Amino acid sequence: MRRARAREIPVEEERRSFGFCAIHGFGSSWFKLEEGRRGKFVSEEENEFHLPTKSYVLGIVSGIFLVFLSSVAECGTEIPLKSFDYAAINCRKHSVLLTDFGGIGDGKTSNTKAFKAAIDHLKQFAYDGGGMLIVPPGKWLTGSFNLTSHFTLYIHKDAVILGSQEESDYPRIPPLPSYGKGRDGGRRFSSLIVGANLVDVVITGGNGTINGQGRVWWDKFKQKKLADTRPYLIEMLFCDRIQISNLTLIDSPSWNIHPVYCRSVIIQGMTILAPVTVPNTDGIDPDSCANMKIEDCYIVSGDDCIAVKSGWDQYGVSYGVPTVGLVIRRLTCISPDSAAIALGSEMSGGISNVRAEDIVAINTQSGVRIKTGVGRGGYVRDIYARNMTMKTMMYVFWMTGNYGSHPDDGWDRNALPMISNINYRDVVAENVTYSARLDGISGGKFTGICISDVKIGLTEKPKKPQWNCSNVEGVTSNVNPQSCDLLPVSKAPLRCAFPEYRIPIENLKLRICSYSGSAYNKKM
Repeated sequence: MRRARAREIPVEEERRSFGFCAIHGFGSSWFKLEEGRRGKFVSEEENEFHLPTKSYVLGIVSGIFLVFLSSVAECGTEIPLKSFDYAAINCRKHSVLLTDFGGIGDGKTSNTKAFKAAIDHLKQFAYDGGGMLIVPPGKWLTGSFNLTSHFTLYIHKDAVILGSQEESDYPRIPPLPSYGKGRDGGRRFSSLIVGANLVDVVITGGNGTINGQGRVWWDKFKQKKLADTRPYLIEMLFCDRIQISNLTLIDSPSWNIHPVYCRSVIIQGMTILAPVTVPNTDGIDPDSCANMKIEDCYIVSGDDCIAVKSGWDQYGVSYGVPTVGLVIRRLTCISPDSAAIALGSEMSGGISNVRAEDIVAINTQSGVRIKTGVGRGGYVRDIYARNMTMKTMMYVFWMTGNYGSHPDDGWDRNALPMISNINYRDVVAENVTYSARLDGISGGKFTGICISDVKIGLTEKPKKPQWNCSNVEGVTSNVNPQSCDLLPVSKAPLRCAFPEYRIPIENLKLRICSYSGSAYNKKM
């Protein structure tokens, strides 16, 4: 019987043989201790064994130890990812982990290429059940990346996507056609997460986090060191059937969520947090969108918690795409210098059929605010709000007809906005400085204002007059403190209108989807 010969294996081959991180699966490696024959080395080439010398055994053990140390230094640990369920407009047949494409969740390594590679891979499944990219636990630094259709981005509850603080990681893109230039001026930095001309896209998670790391952007903006408009966290353009849900967004460089020129959008279960001292950190900005629902969101912002828009001055008028059919429900807002819900100021394409209910505003400048001015053109009409609770407010009701700022000198001095059919009812507020400030436009009155069933408790040192009104027309009923003369008390009891019919997006029911679980490589 021929004696077995030990084979010397190059390090590279050892690592391939050992499998995961060069140490996983020793039982199927080139060498092993045969069960029941301690101290005897088995060669799988000849299926024989012999008794090695002491020095040989020490050499083998030393080699294994060195390989182990090398693997620990270079590789990570296999971590099980438990199964989970999630609600979505559509489930996906195919799924991958970001780590499958080289993602490293150490909070320092850029994962921009990993996101791109994973999403490019999943594009092939668009018409074969769709694809889902799972961001597992870890801190995943990345620059701007683009999504695809029939796609889900799922952010695990222990995952944090960190926005790069390098300008070079955000390509500069042209201004929106309805704006003429970036809202901060110049062109625009691409948003962190972008979708354009897509259908059927879900961005969701188990309350995972997207952290924009916005401080460097805020400082540059304040110091006027940026020629172009800061990136947003999420922007969807020209998309249909979009869901953004169950995530926490922190410290966006500017606006947080910006769907623009989109249809059939659901945003729900979002927590959005920004310092209340940082301007332009709007929570959610529906912009020239149709058939949209925002529900169950908690927003702390240095600007409007929700700002409904449709283009800026002559560019918005020319582009002519309104925001129409929007439901806002169960919103909690904290914004000491802005509104819980703003309509405008960029409203030149028109805003109509907006319904807000079950709104809580705490330490916020105003409840629902209409912002517009000469040069905007467009319209805000058919607005309905009910069941609003407010605590520590500057204003309960605020309409502004003298809002400035224009994209350039080409704005039309004769373009007056039309504001009509504005309905508020069932409002309770406490610790309020002013009940209302309603300023229309000379030659362009705000008409059809209805306010009913309102009880306002004032601060210890309230301002006078409590209702400050000009260039407005309407009626009130059961309002305390009593309104201004331009909004007289109705002769008969009155409840302001609120439509009971549903818009189409409210009839869409989410499906319960399941992920069966797997393991991922967590780099050490």
